[in-house]
Formats: sequence, C-alpha cells, structure tokens
Amino acid sequence: MLRYLHYWRRVMKKKGFNITLGIFIGLIAGVIVGIIMPEWANTALSVVATIYMSALKMMIFPLVFTSLVMGIIGIGDIAKTGKVGLHALLWYTGTTALASGLGLVLPRMLHLGKNAHIVATKTQVEAATFNGLLDTLQNIIPSNPVEAFASGNMLQVLAFAVIVGLACLAIQEKADPFINLCDSIYQISIFIISKIMYVTPFGVFACIATVMHSNGVDTMLQLGQVLLALYITFYLYAFIIYGGMVKLFGKYSPIQFFKDIAPAGLNAFGTCSSSATIPISLKCASEKIGIPEEITSLTLPLGATINMDAVSILMSFMITFFATALGIDLSISTMVTVLACNVLLSIGTPGVPGGAIAAFAALCPIAGIPTNQILGVYISINTLCDMGATCVNVIGDLACSTVLKQTLHFEKKSK
Repeated sequence: MLRYLHYWRRVMKKKGFNITLGIFIGLIAGVIVGIIMPEWANTALSVVATIYMSALKMMIFPLVFTSLVMGIIGIGDIAKTGKVGLHALLWYTGTTALASGLGLVLPRMLHLGKNAHIVATKTQVEAATFNGLLDTLQNIIPSNPVEAFASGNMLQVLAFAVIVGLACLAIQEKADPFINLCDSIYQISIFIISKIMYVTPFGVFACIATVMHSNGVDTMLQLGQVLLALYITFYLYAFIIYGGMVKLFGKYSPIQFFKDIAPAGLNAFGTCSSSATIPISLKCASEKIGIPEEITSLTLPLGATINMDAVSILMSFMITFFATALGIDLSISTMVTVLACNVLLSIGTPGVPGGAIAAFAALCPIAGIPTNQILGVYISINTLCDMGATCVNVIGDLACSTVLKQTLHFEKKSK
C-alpha cells in the first residue's frame, strides 16, 4: 500500500497532471463502487473517509487563525480590514436572500410535489431557534479562546483572530515574535495541506462510496425528479449568478474561474463540508486566481460559516415541495416570512455534513408544515442534496473573493 502511495505521489508531481481529473475520477468511481460494494467494504471505506476528513479538519483552525491574523497585518490598516469584512457580509447576505427567493418560486412553477405521498415518521431533531441567532451575536467574542478552538466554533475563532490581528497592528514591532510564530504555523499548515492533496482523489472516492452505499439507488430514484430539479437549480444559480458577477464585477473570465476552482468544488461535493474545504479553497484562490491572502483569509472562513446560498435554495425548495405534497397553500406573506427566516437560519447553519437539518426543522412550523410528517423524508435525501449544496456554497465563497479582489483594488504581493 505504501509503495502504491509513493508511486501515486510521483505521478501527481509529473508536469501536466490534473488534480481536478483525479478528484472527478474518484467521484465517479465512488458512485459506482458504492452501489455494488458489500457491507465489509463499506466499513473499510468508512475508516478511509473518516481519516481523510480528520486530516483536512486537523488543519482548518490553525490555518484559519494564522491566515486571518497575517492577512490583517498584511493589509496594515484597520479601516481596510473592516471594509473587506463589510463587503463580504453584504455579498453573502444579498446572494442568500436571492437564492432563498428562487427556491420558493421554482417548485411552484414546476408543480413539484403534487403527486407525492408523504408518510409520517417519528424522527426527532432539535430545531434551530431564533433565540440561537441572538445568542450567537452575544457570544461571538469567546470568553475562552482555547474552548473556541476545541469546540470548533468558527465565528468565535474568527472574532478572536480579528482582535489579535488588530492588536498586532496597534503595538507594531512588539508583536514581531508572535507574528513570526503565526507565519511559521501558517507555512507548516500549507505544507501539510499540500501533502494531503496527493490523496484527495482517494478521500473523495471513499466519502462518495459510503454515501451511495448508505442511501442506495432506490432513494435516488424515488425522489429523482426533485433531486434533478434541485441540482439543475443549484448549478444554474452558480453559473448564471456567480459566473455573471465574476464577469461583471470581478473582471475575470467565468470559464477560467470555474476551471481554477474545480478542485475545491469537487472536494466540497465529495465531503459535504465547506469548512473542510477551506484549505483547498485557499490554495485555489491564491495559486490559480491570484487573490491576495488579505482577502481570502477573511472571506473564505467567513463564507464557510455564513454563506449558505445553496442551503437556502435547498430549504426553500423543500418547504414548497412538502407544502404542495400536503395540500398546504403558501400565501405571499408566508413566503416572505419564510424567505426572511431562511436567510437568518442559513447564516447560523454550520458548514458540516447535515448542518441544514436543524435549520430546516425550525423553518417547517413557520410555513405551517408538520415537522414530524416530513422530516424523515428530508433526512433521507439530505446527504444527496447536501453534496451539491456544499459545492455551490464553496463556489460562492470563491466568487465573492474574486469580486472583492477587483472592486477593492487588492493586488497579490509577490514573494
């Protein structure tokens, strides 16, 4: 096995090898193998998938913290840091509202759910609440930074990194030893991630194979019409909205953009985790598009936390589908309420596999949909939808970074 991995590493280093092609092959192979493989193979690949995901997640917080601190120091101006953050927040909120509206309208136009029969289930999921959003704002400053890192609270880690970065700007040369330490940790993180990239095709293969084995072909066929409509919506949204904004505001070729970010998009599709894809997104943004770290160190981690455009499409889409299936009429006022609540809930949805389930459980009562009757069906297809949704969310993060590079007139510094 080790001999084979060494051989694969040599192949990866050859000039012209396309990592995107490797990941794509891993995706296709995972779908095929996942359908036909026996249970013992699923157990083995589950171990591989867990190791791969853990290897990516291992570097997320050291990379996010140090890259954001170094990014703020690189900007060298507190006002500029606030400008990047404000523009990113406006971008993410605006596109999420647009996505939510699209998800509410499209299923009604296609009359999806008319002939569906929903059977009640006893599935119980703790719903997200709007008190939780207020708590998030109140607790955004970590009382214990170590706990924030240990518990994986991305917003608190981002807040702590911003505070530390601004403090470093304030005390200037006195912060040099700490800045050097952060730079060393950042370089170590990048080095480790570059090595993980060698096995990404295998990791994506294992993740997809286990997903397919768990859900099976029957689940895909039963809700094939809805899934097809969702995926078409996801990627039309990505190509038209993101591609158009990259062209108009980012002054960057949409075709080249999608080609450059393909490794991040495919990894997000395979892992169902925008957080786990941050290291690969940073690599694509820096090396392919040339976006400076002063932008990506803030926009990409922030996007993985609050940019949930495709999740908004997914939740709005499924709300409309289930309402139609159950004969519930959604009035205009109800749809507006659902849209507003969807935007707020999407901001609080964690960028991890299954993160939309709790938010969706909170959205159902707002639309008058009995949660216990539909949640089992939603959970059964959540992972299949989550793959496409996560991919589009990551594309949105990178599109935002590309646009801000042009509109804020940042240039990548040569090393």
